[in-house]
Amino acid sequence: MIISGFEILQFTEVESTNDTAAEYADAAGKRLVINAKRQTAGRGRRGRKWQSLDGNLFFSLLLEFPLKELGKLIMAATLGLAETVRFFAPEAKVQIKWPNDVLINNAKVSGMLLEKGAGEYMIVGIGVNTAQSPNSAEMLYPTTSLREAGIEVSAEDFLQQYLPAFAANIARDATDLRREWLQNAKGIGEKITVKQNGGEQNGIFEGIDDNADLILRIGNEKQKILAGDVFYTERENG
Repeated sequence: MIISGFEILQFTEVESTNDTAAEYADAAGKRLVINAKRQTAGRGRRGRKWQSLDGNLFFSLLLEFPLKELGKLIMAATLGLAETVRFFAPEAKVQIKWPNDVLINNAKVSGMLLEKGAGEYMIVGIGVNTAQSPNSAEMLYPTTSLREAGIEVSAEDFLQQYLPAFAANIARDATDLRREWLQNAKGIGEKITVKQNGGEQNGIFEGIDDNADLILRIGNEKQKILAGDVFYTERENG
């Protein structure tokens, strides 16, 4: 099956859709989706394990894309997720949590892991809690699933709606993407805590730059943050 220029390769079980995608990174010019019903060794950002629960969506996009435009890829992929969730749940409160999570009613419903493939290939691994959400003390942030939020959609239907949204976004101007990303982001102009490698910084979330790096204002100075985990200082009150 091909949707919006992406050929979908279906697998019953893989260790990691990102690892499987990397094996196809010699197919010059192709855009592929690696989709699996089960994932036995999925991983998230910063070396964390991704809990791949039955009925959820696990897939990786494989496409040639310049590394210098990584910020555009991040914004296009994340906005596509937010747009797809909103398509199936137009009344839900859908927001983006930096760098690339999507929230429903202040709880995380999807995550993303970007990795460099061979040559000019980039791999975008995405997990969406369509049916279940992980419940573990290891979770850094509250999680939910589409089903728990009252949204009944299969993993297959979500993927088929997502791919056109992503393809449309990746063709857009980066400045336009950034503007819309900011309109969908949670916490702009508010106090946040960014945790990195055992330390943390507190400041005002000013937004992101063209590389999708976070801009944190601490006092009168602005600092660029490339990686970390964001926590919202103010109470989650909707």
